Amino acid sequence: MIEIRKLNKAFGEKVILRDISVDIKDGELFSVIGPSGMGKSTFIKCLIRLLKPESGQIIVDGQDIASTTSEFTLAKVRRSFGYLFQEGALFDSLTVLENVAFGLKYLTDIPRGEYPRIVKEKLALVGLEKVEHLKPSELSVGMKKRVSLARSIAAEPKYMLYDEPTTGLDPITTGMVKELITDMRAKLNITSVVVTHDLNLALEISSRVAMLFDGEFVEVAEPAKFRKSENACVKEFMEISHLSRK
Repeated sequence: MIEIRKLNKAFGEKVILRDISVDIKDGELFSVIGPSGMGKSTFIKCLIRLLKPESGQIIVDGQDIASTTSEFTLAKVRRSFGYLFQEGALFDSLTVLENVAFGLKYLTDIPRGEYPRIVKEKLALVGLEKVEHLKPSELSVGMKKRVSLARSIAAEPKYMLYDEPTTGLDPITTGMVKELITDMRAKLNITSVVVTHDLNLALEISSRVAMLFDGEFVEVAEPAKFRKSENACVKEFMEISHLSRK
């Protein structure tokens, strides 16, 4: 379980996150939506302490990582997380096998001889076979997303973070990514946090949706209740999202 208490983050005088408090329950798929520039990526980077908040608590399985200066503590907690970066972040000079196995070397004590078996297993989970020898330049956009996800789950994390997973993708690839996210939750019982500007994606896949606006969660609700929100910011965002689909 991830417990967030009065989380604050600023860059200079610009406040990005303001007194955010929320619990992300084990096994749920929690999505954070909102317009671009509202701090969604900042929120997810704080969860894994890629960014240090000004104040507040981020309690992961009982361990508060918000203010700790212990690299040992941070490294231990980070092993619980997988992170799918917005751009995929594959290493162009490495093969698919080397990319997927990359985290195993630094996050686990698994013998190197086991890497090929684990890589093949994780690639199969995301629907890929016989691509271990290929380089990222030889893959389609959708295949790169799958490989990136396989790398993220290779060390068997308890939590999975998705940063704008469908940005820049065509509708077919977006649908594929949506299925991957829900499949990973179902097959591996991973607690998932998705930050996205794609309202429709969030409403289709999430157990709960939170809207981030002006540094605050102005609404946190199950999709059915979220659709009926009377919050002015939520209603405006839903209307704009609806118009953009026409």
